[in-house]
Amino acid sequence: MHTDSAYAPGVRRVLWITLALNVAVCAVKAAVGFATGSLAVLADALHSLTDGANNVLGLVVTRWSTPPPDREHPYGHQKFEAMGALAIAALLGIACFEVIKTAIARAFDDTPRVVTMDARGLALLVLVLAVNVFVAWYERRAGKRLNSPLLLADAHHTFGDIWITLGVIGGALGLWLLNWQWLDIALAVPVAGAVLWSGWRVLRGNLPWLVDEMAIAPESIQQLALAVPGVTDCHDITSRGLIGRQVFVEMHLITNAPDVETSHRITEEIERRLDERFGPVHATIHVEPPSYARR
Repeated sequence: MHTDSAYAPGVRRVLWITLALNVAVCAVKAAVGFATGSLAVLADALHSLTDGANNVLGLVVTRWSTPPPDREHPYGHQKFEAMGALAIAALLGIACFEVIKTAIARAFDDTPRVVTMDARGLALLVLVLAVNVFVAWYERRAGKRLNSPLLLADAHHTFGDIWITLGVIGGALGLWLLNWQWLDIALAVPVAGAVLWSGWRVLRGNLPWLVDEMAIAPESIQQLALAVPGVTDCHDITSRGLIGRQVFVEMHLITNAPDVETSHRITEEIERRLDERFGPVHATIHVEPPSYARR
């Protein structure tokens, strides 16, 4: 995820624009869903909500989680984003559960609610589909211009949502022209499942912050450190965080340096190489005497 300060203002501007459009799309879909009683359209509105949630998380990344560490947060602010992702995933899960529960109840109800799709509702769905296509195109274009993996990933996700909306529109056509009531229930469940999958992807991308998952294989760090002249041993290596955003590394190092000043220059070279290869890295290196070398 690209958070370079040179690009952050431009990225945030794009995120604010796409957030406004995604909220509008979600609101229109929800209005059509409630007006017609279509569970599939309501589930698709939730899917559009995930796009807005991604925009919000992107704004958090570029604004609130990227400031340097301070007295109260010596390890930075990245976990704020992870906590936001956890909350969003939980809310989406609850909403999808309600949609699926309602769909199952309608399937077994002797007198289920009749879905009444009309030309106006169908036209609104086609309109928001066009907006989705524009948002995906706009984000991808801006992502390439600003060299922002964040925007490019979000655009890719939005392009995937377009196919789901096309399916929902197909179901709406079936309701309007043929009155296939069963089609709405048949579409609601997989669309809700797609929302759950999107929520899981948002959560999975941020879980490493919460569970301190290994960020870099210790063998890779050891190989990099041993390639620095003067290093004789490197062990007890741990890492956490996310490559490309912020990684914390700890290691124990043994050198053949004759003095502390030379050892310090060696550790600085290791830190430089780690940062060059893995992105922002905060390394804590414990220099030990040669007698600690492992045989």
